[in-house]
Amino acid sequence: FTELKPTHISWQPSVNASAHHTDRYANTELTVRRGQPFTITLYFNRQKNPEESLAFVTEIGPAPSESHRTRAVFNLSEVGASGWSAAQGPSESGHMTFIISSPANAIIGRYNLFLQVNSGNKIFSRFLGQFVILFNPWCPGDDVYIANENERQEYVLNENGIIFVGNAKYIEARGWYYGQFQDQLLNTCLTMLDLSLYYRQDPVVDVARRGDPKYVGRVISSMINGNDNDNGVLLGKWQGNFHSHENPSRWDGSVVILEKWRQDNYRPVQYGQCWVFAGVMCTVLRCLGIPTRLVSNFNSAHDVDRNLSIDKYYDSSGKSLNISKDSTWDYHVWNESWFIRPDLGARYNGWQVLDATPQEQSKGLFQCGPASVVAIKEGDVDLDYDTLFVYTEVNADCNRWIVYNDGTKKRVYCDTEIIGRFISTKAVGSNSRVDITYNYKYPEGSSEERRVYKKALAKIFGSHITEGHTASPHERLSDSVRNPGISGKFKLAEPPVFGKDINLILILNNLSTDHKTVKVDISASSVLYTRRAVAEILKANTSVDLGSKQEKHIQLKIPYAYYGKNLTTDKRIQVTALCEVMHMNGVKLLVEKTIILEDTNIIIKIPRRVVVNKAATIEISYANPLPEPVDRCVLLFCFLGISGKDNTCLNEIIFCFVFSLARLAPRERSRIYFEFTPRRTGPLQLQVDFSCDKFSHVKGFVTIAVARA
Repeated sequence: FTELKPTHISWQPSVNASAHHTDRYANTELTVRRGQPFTITLYFNRQKNPEESLAFVTEIGPAPSESHRTRAVFNLSEVGASGWSAAQGPSESGHMTFIISSPANAIIGRYNLFLQVNSGNKIFSRFLGQFVILFNPWCPGDDVYIANENERQEYVLNENGIIFVGNAKYIEARGWYYGQFQDQLLNTCLTMLDLSLYYRQDPVVDVARRGDPKYVGRVISSMINGNDNDNGVLLGKWQGNFHSHENPSRWDGSVVILEKWRQDNYRPVQYGQCWVFAGVMCTVLRCLGIPTRLVSNFNSAHDVDRNLSIDKYYDSSGKSLNISKDSTWDYHVWNESWFIRPDLGARYNGWQVLDATPQEQSKGLFQCGPASVVAIKEGDVDLDYDTLFVYTEVNADCNRWIVYNDGTKKRVYCDTEIIGRFISTKAVGSNSRVDITYNYKYPEGSSEERRVYKKALAKIFGSHITEGHTASPHERLSDSVRNPGISGKFKLAEPPVFGKDINLILILNNLSTDHKTVKVDISASSVLYTRRAVAEILKANTSVDLGSKQEKHIQLKIPYAYYGKNLTTDKRIQVTALCEVMHMNGVKLLVEKTIILEDTNIIIKIPRRVVVNKAATIEISYANPLPEPVDRCVLLFCFLGISGKDNTCLNEIIFCFVFSLARLAPRERSRIYFEFTPRRTGPLQLQVDFSCDKFSHVKGFVTIAVARA
């Protein structure tokens, strides 16, 4: 007989992609999810003889071997030791259909598939082609299994996202396009794994570990940033100018960043900040099949010396000093991914924190997580990975110190409740905000929260206190601060609008019946969202007499002329008042407020109903909020929608348009009309970005539901 040879293979792309929820991927090779059968059809040069038997071989990575589970050989109708299996389906003369099943813990990535023909004492092997296996949240045996279908649609398949930014008292929503199914994205994500330092150190072992979502998540968290000279995707930058590269505020989604990284031969893209790192990592993890979401933590702490407290320093006039390594950010964005933790025990299954923003090294690399959210809430800060670091981000105490001219420091305040507020994520199936603070901690001030804090202290005290730390955490916790007998708070007289003067009121209350004279030093500075001071805007001082139980208001105005030239794209101003009660041996009260200047700029109006293949007109209104004219006005808007394959071609689904606009007079508002025709049903995100010579990257977005005709 002539040798039995396969002449052609059909990967049954439409049937398999539909069954495996991979029909939106724009790549052309077969892409399936592990733990679930897929079907192929082989055409042969002749009919198979009864004495001939068939087997399949899968291989992945360099030097594939059965001992590393990177090679599997399995006969028809027999489940091999590796967990792979194949069965013959309905067949006709000249071709045979096979149903191949992978184990639920299979390594993810690109496989080579071979057919073995056993005839007597001869074995012929034929290469059939390549296919890709991903994690499978629909498979109960997979570590990433998530039972709720709506959650799978949101955390795996949704390409449109919302990122919550601002501060604890002014939370804003920003649109983000993940685009995890876009052309070349899957290849880029798999290449990312092969560029990692983990792979370079030991390629065989690295590939063998890629069936474990916690390992893959940790590798990806190290690769989204480029701080380890590892061809990472993004470099971070939080201060200075961005003239020669992209301002992080420019980005609206992950696809452009990952495409630029690939086209620049995997050199890090410049620049990103926390929400950009998180947005890109969410794209990569969803692309690989790991359910993932973005989480924003307001008043987020970075505790460098690992003592569970944040130390902030001010001079004797109340001006913030950049001398502490600790910091508190107005917000910080990270990722949560859903998978089980057999290494820790079933109690710690579920959401796991992964953070690609390069804040500190973990085991020698800039990576963070996965840290079990349950472990964070329970203060189990000794568990893998980086649980202590994330715990302090949401639950550190905050100490404020005055630094006098002679260098001496005095602690004036300890706040146990300010860190970790309004922890937020996008709702399933809508753009609304869900507060998930209770996932991370017990209610502030409750006995459970303080119990967990002391438990965390007990786990780290004596082993994680760094050199140069003098006071023990227990002393920090119990060290009493003398009560000044007054209270104070800043209140805005009206919403703070970019381009207008800011009117503030400092409200001081005498809490006792004793008469008090209070010396007040007020300082205002422009700051980044990391609360690092950029430029001093205003200094003022006054004195107030407070009678028994008396309340007094101090008016403060910060004119646009003072702050306009000193703002960054963060549009933040921090105001502090250092209030010293005279004749009480220097007892002081520190009052602080971060102001975010609101943009009333972009207004997007869409038709009540948008129908596929029918033209629709959108009205975009933009404004100059300043008391001076602006020039070099540019409006960028992008339609970001559903990717995937049509019967005939790949859909191009990112449409970006740039319009150069006329200069705007002071306080002038203008509008532009744009007609477009959507080619697919489903959600379509429109993002608008307005810049000019005086300010940049004012954003607006809307999600358009494209209906059937």
